[in-house]
Amino acid sequence: MNYVFPFGQELKEVVQVEQEQKDIFVLGVYASAVHAKWLDFNNRVVVQALAVASEPYIFWHGGMADNIVADIKIPKELGKLVAANSNLNGPSGKALDQMYLNPLGCDRSNSWLCDLVPHSCLNSNQFKAIQRHYNPLIKEYNLPLVNIPSVPKELANERRRQEIMLEITAAKPKLIILLGDEPIRWFLANYLKQYKRLEHFGYTNDLYGRVHRFVLEGTEYNFLPLVHPRQAAGLGNHSKTLREFHNNWIQRVAPLIRTQYLGILNPL
Repeated sequence: MNYVFPFGQELKEVVQVEQEQKDIFVLGVYASAVHAKWLDFNNRVVVQALAVASEPYIFWHGGMADNIVADIKIPKELGKLVAANSNLNGPSGKALDQMYLNPLGCDRSNSWLCDLVPHSCLNSNQFKAIQRHYNPLIKEYNLPLVNIPSVPKELANERRRQEIMLEITAAKPKLIILLGDEPIRWFLANYLKQYKRLEHFGYTNDLYGRVHRFVLEGTEYNFLPLVHPRQAAGLGNHSKTLREFHNNWIQRVAPLIRTQYLGILNPL
């Protein structure tokens, strides 16, 4: 079955391309999307940020959003699409580089990126925008029916966990970063039931962002549980306390992890 965004782009899986040994393995939640601002025929805003396509690569930076959106054609009577504000395209990808990888002296060349759900999902705000502004126009303008899946209640089943485990085995990472509660709940807790949320590792400056060594399927790995990029970068609703924990981690803890676990003396 093909899943389709508003105005016809097909949903695509977004996965790691360079599948070879990497120093860092990052496990996130679900892939983002390319967002467009929908303007009517009189240049009035219909929707500020409408998901219209899969992100072009995993943890996308937001680059080339103008070109991607420009290639999506809509009936002229319905106005036009332009790229949404830059802070709405690729913010998590930018935060990953600046607030996670770079403090560890790494970049994407030595990192394997993965999501629990390897494709975009519709959150409640996107669903409401489509219901209100797009669906009433489908019949009149012969628009494609949108059927992008919503964020699932179960973010990873046993089959998906095994797929992720195979990626970890292939990456042979020195460090596995878990981004927020969901990778802990839906992946790590399957092996270590006492850990279900980030707070179980400790919410203090002395405990946050430390490395923990666990055995998964007979192999020892170094795990680094950290907040989701939304928290670290203050994207939308976030906790000021968690953001402060992460800023402290960047300044005081990441340099120690960089040398001790990654063997990197000089940051990028």
